[in-house]
Amino acid sequence: MERVFHNIPPVFSRESEILILGTMPSPKSREAAFYYAHPQNRFWPVLARVYGAPPPETTEEKTALVLSHRLALWDVLQSCDILGASDASIKNPVANDIAGLLAKTDVSRVLCTGATAARLYTKLAAPVTGIPCEVLPSPSAANARMSVGELEKTYRATLLGA
Repeated sequence: MERVFHNIPPVFSRESEILILGTMPSPKSREAAFYYAHPQNRFWPVLARVYGAPPPETTEEKTALVLSHRLALWDVLQSCDILGASDASIKNPVANDIAGLLAKTDVSRVLCTGATAARLYTKLAAPVTGIPCEVLPSPSAANARMSVGELEKTYRATLLGA
């Protein structure tokens, strides 16, 4: 177990309407200093497909994709004890100031990528924000039971209602 601190600022603008929350950046994401950076993570290809955009490669392209669709991106936790990237191993979680972020945006919906993010958000942040979360399937390659196409269908239905 290692005590890990969140080192990536949230991606948002005043116009952001939907906040997408992961649990905690993986070691690869912390190293890259940006979200969903593990090469096997399917978040960026799925989000690009949902919005009919080319898959973003750079941090700037990823940021532009998020902001151009009035999304915001962050993680539930500011710190925790964790083994590698295993959400199941998380102990001693401390939440980010999600209510503080929401006050700077037009966010009215919160989506969590995975059951652990949803559980931690519901316990640690929802009582303060007053906004319940909707759960998206984890885009992690560890969620092998869902194909990219299935993830796209679920993300599209949740994000666009289509």
